[in-house]
Amino acid sequence: MNVLILIAGLFGAALALAAPLPAWQTTDGLDDPHLGQVWDTHAQRWLEPQQLVDALLDEPRVILGERHDHPDHHRLQLWLLEQLQAQRPQGALVMEMLQSSQQPQVDALQGKPLPADPMLAEELQWQPGWDWALYGPLVRWGLAVPQRLLTANLDRDELMAFYRDPSSDVSGYPASARAKLERIIIASHCDLIEASQVAPMLRIQQARDLRMGQALATAPAPALLIAGAYHGRRDLGVPLHWDGQWGAAPVVVLLSEAGSPLPGPEQADFVWLAPGLPEQDHCAGMRAAAES
Repeated sequence: MNVLILIAGLFGAALALAAPLPAWQTTDGLDDPHLGQVWDTHAQRWLEPQQLVDALLDEPRVILGERHDHPDHHRLQLWLLEQLQAQRPQGALVMEMLQSSQQPQVDALQGKPLPADPMLAEELQWQPGWDWALYGPLVRWGLAVPQRLLTANLDRDELMAFYRDPSSDVSGYPASARAKLERIIIASHCDLIEASQVAPMLRIQQARDLRMGQALATAPAPALLIAGAYHGRRDLGVPLHWDGQWGAAPVVVLLSEAGSPLPGPEQADFVWLAPGLPEQDHCAGMRAAAES
């Protein structure tokens, strides 16, 4: 009994000593009692963030799915990387935000003294579609701490090749996943997309998922991939393309928002709750342009 009490005490102390989460930058749902906690979709219970760290320590491959414009998602990503690194060396950080043609620029900066942000972004040929203010700290960490920072996205020439000729398909891609992604693509374009564009955009999504899977599989372990939530989902994204010869399938952690439905194990292994962003009508501008 005394041994059990000692173990319980040590566990409680470890949680108490865990590094605090970053201060929240967004404000919706701050009264949610599970804010900052992690939903274990298999055990159906809430975990403290340090328990997520413990669960991921021995995993060779992890996918961390995000909302790209959510500042708290990026701060939680960096927190997680730092906590993992504090207990064992991180092999690689793999990022959707970097295209394969940027790998030489990344390699030239790996482990070297880094310039200030404007110059660093320029030397990396950072793409303006990704907000450097959100991703810069993650990139700096990836260049300074793990063995490798690795690119995971297609180049523009590759994207356009798939767009012009979407006839090639990914072998074994489930019809249910295809149907879901088609609906997501149409909805994300506010139901204004031409029907002829859906197939090319679906093919690009598939090709991106496959490239990200290959990058994660070949990265020095332990490796963590940062990508959009749809790319991370087990029922839609990278895990669907995982080749058994690459080893055990990656563990999927989806960053979510307070007030959103909790995904089940068909989508993710863990769901990490952050505050929500204020609702915006992203379609208003597109509808106005279409009507003008």
